[in-house]
Amino acid sequence: MSATGPTVLDRFRLDGKRLFITGGSRGLGREMALAIAEAGADVVLVGRDANSLARTAADIRARSRQAWTLQADAGTPEGCTRACQDALALGPIDILINNIGGRRVNVPIEEETLADWQALMDLNLTSTFLCTKLVGGAMLARGRGGRVINIASVSGLIANRGVGGRHYETAKAAVLQFTRATAADWAPRGVTVNAILPGGFMTEPNQRWAREQPEIIRTFESQVPMGAFGQPEDLGPLAVYLASDASRYMTGAALVIDGGYTLW
Repeated sequence: MSATGPTVLDRFRLDGKRLFITGGSRGLGREMALAIAEAGADVVLVGRDANSLARTAADIRARSRQAWTLQADAGTPEGCTRACQDALALGPIDILINNIGGRRVNVPIEEETLADWQALMDLNLTSTFLCTKLVGGAMLARGRGGRVINIASVSGLIANRGVGGRHYETAKAAVLQFTRATAADWAPRGVTVNAILPGGFMTEPNQRWAREQPEIIRTFESQVPMGAFGQPEDLGPLAVYLASDASRYMTGAALVIDGGYTLW
């Protein structure tokens, strides 16, 4: 704080806040969790893998913040509901990041089974609804405001070239509209709801795509004006902004971070 009062950087501080993030132990989720911890918040991590949860929790504690881990498959309605209930039992949540999702399968529409479609819609869309309903709903009931950040995708705006699994584009477009509608409903009650739309980032799933179907990754990367995929840590500062008072007057926004991929 300066002699004349809070500085602009003070508005990014998250001291005394608590984050709940799905898929928070690896990839984009891990980097957002670490960034928000560095800004001062404690973190409740949800993930499927106990080892990666433990590593990320240790890294958060090394930043002098508290961390709790909940091992659950938040991509299923049952696992997601349980994780939200367990997180709320730990204490009030101020920031929610709905991060889990993924394409997972490269299947043409005409070959995708209904079971796969429904399971992947649960992963990418239903999880966002349930966490928003339960954790965001608790923010409303508490009456002290809050922040909801939905990780959508540029795939909610365009159809990716050369890949199947169109449940992903469909679900991410729905996440974007769910963000807008919920933001309109909750703005008078002090809870902002915004979306981040990442483009290509070299996360573990994309590393797997690069090994198994390298032509998909090469094609995507060649169409990024900045010439390369983003790094997971590039999302951290944007998440801190949306979680903090710096974004106080922003709600219903869709912030694209894709190296210019959607410009062409």
